[in-house]
Amino acid sequence: MQYLNKKIYFILFVITFLIVNTSTFSKNNENMYSQKYISNYLSGIISLKNNNNAAAFKYLKEVKSLKKNHNNFNIEFIQTLILLGKFKDAFEFSNDVWSEDRLLFEADLLLGLKYLINQKHSQAIKHFKRLDKTNRYNLPIESFLSNALSAWTYAAEGNEKDSFAAFSKISDRYRNLKLIQKSFLQCYFDFPDTKSTFDELIGDKDYNFTRYNFFLANYLLSKEKKEEAKKVIIVARNENNTNLLLKQSENFILTKNEKKIKSFFNCKKTQDNIAEIFYIIATLYSSEKEYKLSNFYLKISLFLNNNFSTNKTLLAENLFYQKKYKESKKIYKSIKLIGPNYSWHASKSLAMILSEEQGEKYSPSDLEKEFKLLLNPNFQDYYELANFYKNRNYFEESIKYYSLALKNIEKGHSLISKILHKRGTSYERIDDWTNAEKDLKDSLKILPDDPHVLNYLAYSWIEKKININEALEMLKEANSLKKNDGYIIDSLGWAYFARSNYIEAEKYLQKAVELMPLDPVINDHYADTLWMLKKNMQARYLWNHVLNLERTEKKLKDDIKKKLIYGVIKNS
Repeated sequence: MQYLNKKIYFILFVITFLIVNTSTFSKNNENMYSQKYISNYLSGIISLKNNNNAAAFKYLKEVKSLKKNHNNFNIEFIQTLILLGKFKDAFEFSNDVWSEDRLLFEADLLLGLKYLINQKHSQAIKHFKRLDKTNRYNLPIESFLSNALSAWTYAAEGNEKDSFAAFSKISDRYRNLKLIQKSFLQCYFDFPDTKSTFDELIGDKDYNFTRYNFFLANYLLSKEKKEEAKKVIIVARNENNTNLLLKQSENFILTKNEKKIKSFFNCKKTQDNIAEIFYIIATLYSSEKEYKLSNFYLKISLFLNNNFSTNKTLLAENLFYQKKYKESKKIYKSIKLIGPNYSWHASKSLAMILSEEQGEKYSPSDLEKEFKLLLNPNFQDYYELANFYKNRNYFEESIKYYSLALKNIEKGHSLISKILHKRGTSYERIDDWTNAEKDLKDSLKILPDDPHVLNYLAYSWIEKKININEALEMLKEANSLKKNDGYIIDSLGWAYFARSNYIEAEKYLQKAVELMPLDPVINDHYADTLWMLKKNMQARYLWNHVLNLERTEKKLKDDIKKKLIYGVIKNS
C-alpha cells in the first residue's frame, strides 16, 4: 500500500506539473516549450524517485526558471541540494525563492539556520516562527521545530527567559522530545539540577532513553566528574548490551580516552543541541522507512555538528536500505576510524554489503581481526559474530562463538533458549546430531512453546526415522502455535507421510505448496505423496517443476532424476 501511495503521488506530481505550468510556459521564452526542457524536468523527477540525487541535480538545475511558479519544484530542488551536501547552494536558492506571502517550509528552515549560524538572531526567529504554518507531511513535526528552534535562538542570544518561554509552547504531544530539550537547555544555561533532569529523562519507564546516558556522561565529564561519568556508562552498559554509542563510550572510558566523548558534543554550543533535534527527527523517519526525508534531516544534523561522527551510522544504514551500496560503504569505512566498537560494527555491515552486491563470502579471518580489537566483548558481541558466521554457512565457527555467548551470558537471560536453538541447528548442519539434539531439547526446556524449535527437532527426527509419533504430536502443537507457516505445515505433512498416512499428508503438503510454491523441498515432499496416492502424472509434473527451480540443490536434483525413472521406492 505504501508503494502504491508513492507511485500515485509521483503520477499526480507529474500531472500537476504539466497542468499548472502550461501558463508558466506561455509567459516565458520559447525555450521552455522545448522537448529538452520538459525532458530535463521529468528526468530529474524520475531520478529523485530512484534516489539518484546526483542525476536529479544535473537535470533540475537546467530548469531552475520554474522556481517562480512551481513550489513542488522548489521543495524537491532544495532537498536534493541538502542530500548532496551543497548547503551553500541550498541557502542561496532558498533566499532566491523565499517571499513573505508564500509559505515554503524548507526555505524558511534553511534561512533560519543560516541566520542563526551567522548570529543574526532576530532574522532567524522570523523564519522559525513561520514553520508551524505548514503541515505538508501529515506529521506535525513543523510545530515542534518552530518552537524548539526559536527556543535555541533565544538561548544563543543569552535570553534565558524567552528561551524557556518558547520551550513551554511546545505541545505536550511531544512529551518525549520536550524532556530531551529540557535537559539540554538546563545544561546550556548551567542549571544546578541538570543532572537530576537527565536522571529523570533516562529513568522514564514509558520510553527508551538509553542513548541519553551518553549525554549525561558527557555533561559530567565537562564538569571533570570522571568517576561519576564512568559509573553512568558502566551501569547503562550492564542494563543495555546493544547500544553501540554506549559500547564505544565504555571503551573510551576504560582506555582513559574520555576526551573522545567530550569531542562529540558540547551542550554549551547551540548548534550541537539543534543538531540532536534533527538527528531525532531523522531516526523517526528512518523507523517509518522514509529514508529520503530521514537523510534530509540527518544531513542538516551533521552539517550543524560534524564532530558527532557516530551519527553517520544512521546515514550508512539508510543508504544500505536504499540499495546505494557504494555510498554506504564509503561511510562505513569512515566510521571504522571512530573506535574498535564502531570498526567492528562497520566491518559486519561492509561484509553484508559485499554479500548483497556480489554474493561474495567475507573472509572469517578478516572479520575476526576486527573482533579481537574489542576491548571487552560481551555475550551480545559473541552472539552477533556467531550469527554472521551461521548465516554464511561457517557452522563450526558459529558454534565456537555461540558457545562463548552462552559462557558469558547471565543466568536466566531470555536469549539463552534462542542461542541454544541456533547452536543446535549449526551442530545439525555439520552432522553432529548428538550435540544438536541436546541443544534443541535444552532450548525447549526453557521455552517449550517455541514453534520453530519444535519444528526443527521434530522434522530432524522424521528425517532420521526416529521418534515419529512424538514428532507428529510436537508438529501438531507447533502448527497450533503458529498458523499458516509453510515450513511447519510441510513438516506436519511429512510426519503423516512417514506414518504412511498419505491422505492426511496430501492435505497438509498441498497447503504448504500453496504457501511456498517456489520451495524445492516442499514441492518434492508433495510430489512423493502424490506418487504414493497413485497420482503419478501430477507427481512427475511437480518433480519436473522442482528441477527448474533456482534454489534446487544438486543432491535433490539427482534424487528427483531417479524418481522420474523409478518413482518413490517405499522405505528408501
